[in-house]
Amino acid sequence: MSAAQATPADTTRITLMLTGDVMTGRGVDQIQPVPSDPTLHEEYLRDARGYLRLAEAASGPIPRRVAPTYIWGDALPALAAAAPDRRLINLETAVTTADSPWPDKGINYRMHPANIDCIRAVAPDCCVLANNHVLDWGRDGLLETLDTLDRAGIATAGAGHDADEAMSPAVLRRPDGGRLLVFAAGHRSSGVPDDWAAGPGRCGVHCLPDFSAGTIDRLAERIEAARRPGDQVLLSIHWGGNWGYEIPDEHRAFAHRLIDRGVVDLVHGHSSHHPRAIEVHRDRLILYGCGDLLNDYEGIRGHERYRGDLALIYLPTLEEGRLTALRMLPFRIGRFRLNHPSADDIDWLAATMDREAARFGGGVERKPDDTLALHWPVGS
Repeated sequence: MSAAQATPADTTRITLMLTGDVMTGRGVDQIQPVPSDPTLHEEYLRDARGYLRLAEAASGPIPRRVAPTYIWGDALPALAAAAPDRRLINLETAVTTADSPWPDKGINYRMHPANIDCIRAVAPDCCVLANNHVLDWGRDGLLETLDTLDRAGIATAGAGHDADEAMSPAVLRRPDGGRLLVFAAGHRSSGVPDDWAAGPGRCGVHCLPDFSAGTIDRLAERIEAARRPGDQVLLSIHWGGNWGYEIPDEHRAFAHRLIDRGVVDLVHGHSSHHPRAIEVHRDRLILYGCGDLLNDYEGIRGHERYRGDLALIYLPTLEEGRLTALRMLPFRIGRFRLNHPSADDIDWLAATMDREAARFGGGVERKPDDTLALHWPVGS
């Protein structure tokens, strides 16, 4: 269809790429061209190369000094075919050479700034930073992360040089020329320390103290102050624990109330290490937990029943903020890269996501092209 023939629905439609946690630090950083000092300050392992050895024992040899595209593997051609209009990832690592870990944090993720091309390879328009690892190497580490992403031409949301910047949205242009505002916040339930909060003249992340009516009011006022007529608003939020399918009532109420007030069009939740339930409320999408997309957990035992090695990339299509379609691209993490999953893996993901979506009136089915698709009741 030519531009002259385009209808209003065609010109206002936008398809997004959304992901859960992208963890390119620690073991994954060790296979990059310029690995960081591998020294760790955690009880489990004291050397980041230990995670590489665990992964190789589980999955086979992993190359070193890999090309920037290596970690994305089979996801890159799939995304090229899907052609999303804008791409967002939750980048759950500091990108820094800072060498002082946050005291008593326990786990500290770091990727060397010289390896930023591995992030650029997936062409993100925005990296969400309101999570529990972006200050793992202190405020100096966050400042270098912000500077590295800025120099790479990647917008950020959820962290900043001060509270005002951390709470301000990334502003992305839609294909029709309108704006998509990306707000981001973290909560202590996902492990974000309270003292990581940005303040006046102090860098940090946008931390929500709770999910109360007062917090909703303050967040809504912030969004309303930035929103213009025709804008679409996405709230990306790092909340909840790592494992399990239970959705806290307060998370659901929080998402519903922001949508009911008309200030948020999509809630992009993450922190869980595996995908969780999806809901459509008043035609607006809520992703309660997107699951990890990339990590260095291969060979670590203990939660196999959740299949944390299986990952999804979410491709919601919105028209004037309303969800019109949601496709999901399934992958399997292996040898620190995204690979095509087996037929059994796809069936497992489809059945699991269908079960979890059914809790909120929806369903998920496997399509002939091996993608997953959400369906939901009209008028949800």
